[in-house]
Parts: sequence; structure tokens; C-alpha cells
Amino acid sequence: MSLFGSLRMPRNLIFGAGQRRSLAGYASALGCRALIVTDERLGADRELAGLVDMLRQAGVDVHIFDGVIAELPTSCIARAVEMGRAANADLVIGIGGGSCLDAAKVTALLLTHGGKASDYYGEFKVPGPVLPLISIPTTSGTGSEVTPVAVVTDPDRELKVGIASPHLISHTAICDPELTYSCPPGLTAVSGADALTHAIEAFTTARREATATIAHEHVFLGKNALTDHYALMAISHIASGLKRAYDDGSDIEARGRLMLGATAAGLAFGTAGTAAAHAVQYPVGAMTHTPHGAGVAVMMPYVMEFNRNWCEPELAEIGGAMGLGISERPVAEQAGATIDAVARLFASIGIPRTIADLGVSGAQLPRVAEQAMGITRLIKNNPRPIDHGSMTRLVDAAFSGDRAGLRGDHIEPKAS
Repeated sequence: MSLFGSLRMPRNLIFGAGQRRSLAGYASALGCRALIVTDERLGADRELAGLVDMLRQAGVDVHIFDGVIAELPTSCIARAVEMGRAANADLVIGIGGGSCLDAAKVTALLLTHGGKASDYYGEFKVPGPVLPLISIPTTSGTGSEVTPVAVVTDPDRELKVGIASPHLISHTAICDPELTYSCPPGLTAVSGADALTHAIEAFTTARREATATIAHEHVFLGKNALTDHYALMAISHIASGLKRAYDDGSDIEARGRLMLGATAAGLAFGTAGTAAAHAVQYPVGAMTHTPHGAGVAVMMPYVMEFNRNWCEPELAEIGGAMGLGISERPVAEQAGATIDAVARLFASIGIPRTIADLGVSGAQLPRVAEQAMGITRLIKNNPRPIDHGSMTRLVDAAFSGDRAGLRGDHIEPKAS
């Protein structure tokens, strides 16, 4: 296969301790009336007050919507849009975790093009550029500051719904690890596990034929040379920093590595996409109301085992990026050692072992499998083709904890 690479990313991406203070310079070049989208806790934070003062000193009128809540219901976004319209906002700034950044994306979309969030569900439904958007993450996890997707909760649907378009990518992303120093261990764990899952799935996702129209037909283009670079970079930094940041939140180097890894993972999956672990989490998360990062992390070792025959060389490379020191072993052994290492890392930071531990019941398994199969934008990215029968086996294994049982699933990959 010929070499192919693609990246979709912000115009400006700046990373480093203290870089939040660069906000006013970027914002004043983009607009005069900014709507900040954040949550109640951050809205009352002294750090945000300092940033607002800098914006105002730079001549930017600031309005703050601090009503973002977990799971991001569409009603919450509607209130942000109402405030933005009243302020005649010409710039949106998202500050916070993934929900805050996603809320900012959809708010910028609706302030520009009108309508409701549901008008844009799916891929390529956004008709054109949105208001200039600056994203400042305060957790090391979703990578939303650099990705083309926002996920919301629609009260008329059982599952979260995605809006995916290159027009949703932030104009500027400012990633300051100092903003994560106060993250408690539990949030550090689920956010970091989410980021590692993003990187692993991006690196092992299916390749597509690199046609001249691929970038216009798919928001998520599949595995390619450029996303591979960022995926391995992410894996290296997260593997080094996650457990250390979980154990000691004051470990500045670990916090920096973890945030850099999360952003690199966003660059990887924001173009390549994610796959089966994320597909299963959507129904599991809706049923159990557990954090997204916990759900995808529970699934990841099972999905890696399920996909193993289709991506053993990639799994071996992941082990190398994690620093496992296993390169002299046969590739099959390296792949197995990598899966074991990911499972151990997640266990060491308190990630549950099975979806049963998340609260899924045996009676719910058929619905989990059925709904996961319905998320085609993720299923089509999986390196191993999935049908309903194989999805059922995957979900059953993740429920019972029988990862070893998936090794007996001897369907051979198609020849490339």
C-alpha cells in the first residue's frame, strides 16, 4: 500500500505550563465579544477570573456561560446559545473538560448556522465554518480541543449522539498542564485511560484505500502515516505519565506528559477515528451512567484481544512505545504482552475489569450488542470486520471477564 497521511487540526496549537496566559493575544485577533462556555465550578475559579481580566484589558468584551453539566444535554447548549445571541458574540471560548469543550463547539455552530443540535447529527452536516473557537482543556483526556467531533445527549434518544465535521475543529487550542494539577485521582484515571484508548484505537484502526475523495467522504479517514506518528507519541507519554499522575498529582513532569499525550491522542483519532471500544461504551454508558473514560478503558483489553489477528504488528509497536522492552520476542508474543500491560496499567489506576463491574446486567447484553452495532461510524473503523455474532461474543467476554476466551476466536483476517 502506498504511503498516505492526513491530519485535521487547529490553526494554532500551543502547549506548555503557563500558556493559558496567551489567551488574550489569540482572542483579540479573532473577535471583540467573547462567550466563554464552561461549568459552574470553573466559572467561580480565580484562574478564570484572571483570564477574563486579561481579555478585557485586551479590549475583548466577555460574557460567561457557566451552565455546562455532565453528559451535555442539548437543553444546556440551548441556554448557552441564547446568551451568545444576546451578547452578539463573535468568538466562543471553551474552558474545561470534554463536555465544556464540546458545548463550546456546538454553541459556535448554532450561533453561526442556527437551528437545533439535532439538525447536524452525523457526519458532514455542518454547512460551513462556525464562529472562531478557542479551546482550553482542564483535563488530560478527551482531546476535544483538537478534534472535529462533539458528543451531546439528546433526550429523545437512548444514546449520546455525535456531530462530526472538520468545521468544528478549534481555531486555536491552548493546552496548559498547570490547569490539570488540581484534578483528583479518579478524574485523572478515567481521563487518562480515555486518552490511551484514543491512541490505541487510532493506531489499530482499519486502513482505507487512499482515493482522491477519501477526505470528502469520511470525517474519520482511518489509520495513516501522520496519525500513526501522533498515536505512538501519545502512547509513549501516557504510559509514562498516567500512573505517576494518578499516584501523585503534584508530579509536574507526569502531569505534563499526560496532557501532551492526551492532545497527541486527539490529533491521532481526530483524523483516524476510534472503533469497537467506543462503540460498546455508548450503550454501556447510557445504561450505567458511568464515565466515558471508564467504559472505553474497560473494553480496550478485550477489543485488543478480539482484533489481535488483524493487527499483531501494530500491537507489538504499541508495546515498544510503552517501553515494555519486548522487541526481541516473536511478534505474537509482543502483541500478547502489550495487551496484558494495558490491562495491568488500567487495573493499577482503579479501572474496573468488566462491564458487569460498571453495572451492566446479563439481561442487557443483547441490547448492548445491538446498539453498539448501530454506531456505524465507529464499527466501520474496526480493523477486524464485525457482525452481530462477533459483537455478541465480544460483549459477552467483556461481561464475564473471559479475555482468554477471545483467543479461541480463530476467524482468520482477509488477505491484504
